[in-house]
Amino acid sequence: MATQGLKHDIVIVGGGSAGIAAAASLLSRRSFLDIAIIEPADTHYYQPGWTMVGAGVFNAPVTARTMASVMPQQVKWIKATVNGFDPASDAVLLDDGRTITYKRLIVCPGLKLDWQKVEGLSETLGKNGVTSNYRYDLAPYTWELVRTLKSGRAVFTQPPMPIKCAGAPQKAMYLSADHWYRNGSLKKFDIGFYNAGGVLFGVADYVPALMEYVKRYDAKLNFFHNLVAIDGAAKKAWFNKATPNQPPEKVEVAFDMIHVTPPQCAPDFVRASVLADAAGWVDVDQGSMRHKKFSNIFSLGDAGSMPNAKTAAAARKQAPIVAVNVLADLGYGKAAAAYDGYGSCPLTVERGKIVLAEFGYGGKLLPSFPTSFIDGTLPSRKAWFLKARMLPPIYWSAMLKGKEWLVKPEQI
Repeated sequence: MATQGLKHDIVIVGGGSAGIAAAASLLSRRSFLDIAIIEPADTHYYQPGWTMVGAGVFNAPVTARTMASVMPQQVKWIKATVNGFDPASDAVLLDDGRTITYKRLIVCPGLKLDWQKVEGLSETLGKNGVTSNYRYDLAPYTWELVRTLKSGRAVFTQPPMPIKCAGAPQKAMYLSADHWYRNGSLKKFDIGFYNAGGVLFGVADYVPALMEYVKRYDAKLNFFHNLVAIDGAAKKAWFNKATPNQPPEKVEVAFDMIHVTPPQCAPDFVRASVLADAAGWVDVDQGSMRHKKFSNIFSLGDAGSMPNAKTAAAARKQAPIVAVNVLADLGYGKAAAAYDGYGSCPLTVERGKIVLAEFGYGGKLLPSFPTSFIDGTLPSRKAWFLKARMLPPIYWSAMLKGKEWLVKPEQI
């Protein structure tokens, strides 16, 4: 019979990048805190590494560790799935019937990859040339396809925003094309980028450098194309084309390889809850990340309604800010902090060079380094070194341990 009445001062929903980092940031400031993390998974993934797996730079296992190994020792790990929220009772409802009550709640369960939204996609993933770097078990298949294909049509898709790491769909294209460019087979490929949006990248300052690589790889840009169906065995995909001021049409595209970025949304238990805004995300103030209606609830990471890029780099900046604000709310600090929308997207334009996009709300550029060291609007070997060598250990040994690299919450 399910037990009732588990109580904790701070309950965190989600043991991904945002949840573990938030717990670590809280404990680095007040080590005595009573914190519980609700997380059903046994494995914690370094998802920013999957682009590199799909290009043969990383091996998949280096991006995975056991959840137990990253969970802070002082935290109570509740290995369960959330079913709903009852903020009137300060309670989280679990699918096994248990109820967890809290003084403060932090909601950061990530987002849902909605594979089912594309007809026929789930049945053909991992075979028939259909792949995606958005899944741990599929990223190696991307590299297998890139390595073994000698010619043909390579298609790369991007669904409507918001998505996790807005640059990842085109990163897969650049690194694949770079491999064919280096082995001399690029001219045997017809490369197409099919984007549901109307621009290559949402922050215009980075587009000129990206366009140079689009030209180098002779990639065809197809805007306002949203993938809706796929037949892997027949090697065909269908897109809804919705160019402004023109009648919508359905477009059939043949492929030899297709890298699919799935449609994405908030988890079902968030979208169906009173915490959600009209779009389904946890409805928070974009600066404080405090819920607009329930003052003892906060959110960070991909599930929040903040209009920032949904990246691990954003969660790295958000975690200390949420920690400061939660502690101030509990009486362990006087000043609150505000989030400026920082997110980072290291755009891997070729093996060995990266356009380091760092920006905040409104597309404001927020570089971490002087432009004399790394100019983020230009391809850079230093940025590649940062992505390939420095960021993984910073993630595992700093961000998830409460050691806040290049992060100082600005008090307001």
